[in-house]
Amino acid sequence: MTVQISRESLIGKSLTRVDALEKVTGRAVYGDDIKMTGLLYGKILRSPKAHAKIKRIDVSKALALEGVKAVVTGKDAPFRGGEALRDQPFLAIDKVRFVGEPVAAVAAVDERIAEEAIKLIEVEYEDLPAVFDVMDALKPDAPIIHEELHTYEHIPIVQPVPGTNICAKFEFERGDLEKGFAEADVVIEDTFTFAPSHHGQIEPFMAIAQVDYNGRITVWVPNDAPSRLRKDLSDAMKIPQDRIRVISPPYMGGGFGGKGGLKVEMVCIALAMKTECRPVKIRLTREETFEATLTRHGAVCWVKMGAKKDGRIVACHSKLYYNTGAYAEKGPTVTLHGCESGVGPYDIPNIKVEGYCVYTNRPVAGALRGYGLPQSSWAHESLVDMLAHKLGLDPLEIRLKNALVEGSINPIRGDELFSVGLKECLEKAAKAIDWYKKRPPNRGVGIACEYKATKTPSGSTAFVRIEQDGSVEVVTSSVEIGQGVRTILTQIVAEELGASPNMIKVTVPDTDYTPFDASTTASRTTFHMGNAVREAARDAKKQLLELASKLYGISPERLDTWDGKVFPKEGGKEMSFREVITSHYRAGLSILGRGSYYPNIPGTLFSAHSVFYMYAAHAVEIEVDPETGVITILKYAAAHDVGRAINPKACEGQIEGGVLQGIGSTLYEEILFDDKGVMLNPNFRDYKMPTSMDMPKVIPIIVEAPHKEGPFGAKGIGEITLVPVSPAIANALFNAIGVRIKDLPLTAEKVYFAIKKQKGGN
Repeated sequence: MTVQISRESLIGKSLTRVDALEKVTGRAVYGDDIKMTGLLYGKILRSPKAHAKIKRIDVSKALALEGVKAVVTGKDAPFRGGEALRDQPFLAIDKVRFVGEPVAAVAAVDERIAEEAIKLIEVEYEDLPAVFDVMDALKPDAPIIHEELHTYEHIPIVQPVPGTNICAKFEFERGDLEKGFAEADVVIEDTFTFAPSHHGQIEPFMAIAQVDYNGRITVWVPNDAPSRLRKDLSDAMKIPQDRIRVISPPYMGGGFGGKGGLKVEMVCIALAMKTECRPVKIRLTREETFEATLTRHGAVCWVKMGAKKDGRIVACHSKLYYNTGAYAEKGPTVTLHGCESGVGPYDIPNIKVEGYCVYTNRPVAGALRGYGLPQSSWAHESLVDMLAHKLGLDPLEIRLKNALVEGSINPIRGDELFSVGLKECLEKAAKAIDWYKKRPPNRGVGIACEYKATKTPSGSTAFVRIEQDGSVEVVTSSVEIGQGVRTILTQIVAEELGASPNMIKVTVPDTDYTPFDASTTASRTTFHMGNAVREAARDAKKQLLELASKLYGISPERLDTWDGKVFPKEGGKEMSFREVITSHYRAGLSILGRGSYYPNIPGTLFSAHSVFYMYAAHAVEIEVDPETGVITILKYAAAHDVGRAINPKACEGQIEGGVLQGIGSTLYEEILFDDKGVMLNPNFRDYKMPTSMDMPKVIPIIVEAPHKEGPFGAKGIGEITLVPVSPAIANALFNAIGVRIKDLPLTAEKVYFAIKKQKGGN
């Protein structure tokens, strides 16, 4: 029978998410759903002090309590972890550095007994001077938080400054800064502050750890990088990686960067080492999730810009200070990425950027969607508007005049840029809100743009297995953190292999069985893992067609696949994948395709040129109530260059979610502390976040500037979606009522008092 194959590409189609049914029916399995025989429950005793020596810990009463199976302190697990700089103990050793730091932990037969036991642990502290403000921590007489900073292991690009609270310092310079400012017609400078905020994941942190009789560790945990977690634990504990197994639950209830690195896992393992093979589960309360996991870095950013009368920016100098809290965590690389956006997405010939990652006695800060860019972008994109105002130029036009284009040189790294859709993003975002339309009083428009690198170099490996029944399994360590990775990888494999999406299953990460992936972070998964699964699918298809060619009696080049079938290109009888395999192997066999992707870019991690850049421009129209200071967002347009949209609806969802998250840190969100370092709003009641009811009208705009190495031209999108939000809204606020606020969030109270001050009130 001759068949005609109607092959319509799956790339660029908005396929329904493959996990939709599981989620809407409540069948999706998260970490807290995991049940195990003999499970013990862990609880953590946390420091009430921001900075203090530990003089004595007495755990005898807790150990004597019936039902308690283990008690641990820092002396029982003297390990230090950290991705960029190994400075954070599993449990506090000798001293504590923030309120909420783990000091001791217990494992018991139920949570009630564990709670009772930690109350029985006696700890004697000796108070030390504490420092909370990032600028105060830089003063010569500031208390030193890590006296042993010079002894910590760290990655090459991180250069701590011993004897200070600077755990990492970066500096980039190009051109002649002094000459650039001398040639400028207008020079302005200002300082902007960014408040610390929380990730707001719906799922609290949890982990289960078990240590078997051979000392092999297994951890079940919703972590965004199982392969990296295994390495981090190996490095911290000085044991081979093959002694550690990390298993991801099928789903993660929100991550946004917070569920990476070492968090609950550390304490869980310390307890499991003393429970004679019984698994130990720790599930943090909402308050613990706020106080003792991660925050976004608060920051102070100073920027100075010089420009010609026509708006051409000729010089920019930025100094960025990130408050990383008590431990470095990912703070050094967050600071580095903030520096890479220190002068914005502009072609500026004379630049200097200085970045400082600074210890304080605040809770630990780390990765949060945007990875250092929201802070630096808030500063430079506000200052660009101020520059435009001083020059009497339109804020859109000054950006178009200076924006990076195809062939521009990256102002920080010096690499030549390609796949640059920034100007198109600016033009389409502005058009979507009728930028030049005349508006009534108290209404205004604002615009901001940005670009972002991805983690480079980093690698991904994948398998694509065609089973004997013709079904397809994609084996990867990419984590489903809510972004829809399984759907994207399914589309890529289906397109390359010629399979139907409903034939394909994507596995759950398990470091014993799924191959290496650097992380599900940095908006890298579609690009890196997408390339890996595409290559694996191509390899599997090659093997399948070689088998089929023997059945058809023609060369593999004359055959093709689609919808799970093999067919001659010239027309003829089709055969299902199953028929091809079982015709050769009646007793059963699988075809295993292998694929890897590692960019061919020289340099060490975080120091190389980025394999791709994301570009975005946001434009917003707001209305301000002068009587209350309330900002109402009337229309929001967000244009993003995605290279090629594998699934447009998924891209739009990322944009919409990112915009709302950005609105949160712009208008509402701020972690508050008292003068002792105690967090005042560690819950969803007191920490104000936007909900779906606060979602304004968002116009997601997809711009496609295909990348030559991306799978089907695709790049990443997830992280940059919230970056331009704060300056866009602040710029609209100034356009509406002439008020410029330089510290976030832009609460109604701040706006109200700024209006009052503008009018000459007290």
